[in-house]
Amino acid sequence: MSRKRKTYSAEYKAKLVVEVLREERTLNEIASSYEVLPKSLQNWKKQFLENASLAFDKSAVVKEYKEQIETLEREKDATSKKLGEVIVERDFVVGKLKARYPLKVEKNYWKLGLKYPKIHS
Repeated sequence: MSRKRKTYSAEYKAKLVVEVLREERTLNEIASSYEVLPKSLQNWKKQFLENASLAFDKSAVVKEYKEQIETLEREKDATSKKLGEVIVERDFVVGKLKARYPLKVEKNYWKLGLKYPKIHS
């Protein structure tokens, strides 16, 4: 059987990285004592050092996340708009089909295991 992948909290990673930066023990010694792969510690240290400036400039982080949120909101709005258009089209077509072939359309939905959409008239 496969082993379950371990996940570590940000606090735990930071604690280990700080210990690595103290250089009281080697990276391999720290990794073996905490049962973590040395490569993981190297990656965490690299990530920690790359993002160290964010500890002093919180506005950059906030700005970045605000931009991401705005982008996601625009995408969500566009998707919602498109979904609304598709639903209106579907309701229109089903209404036309129902008017022309009242029983056939409902039976075909039933055969396919779908619920027949209720159109508000």
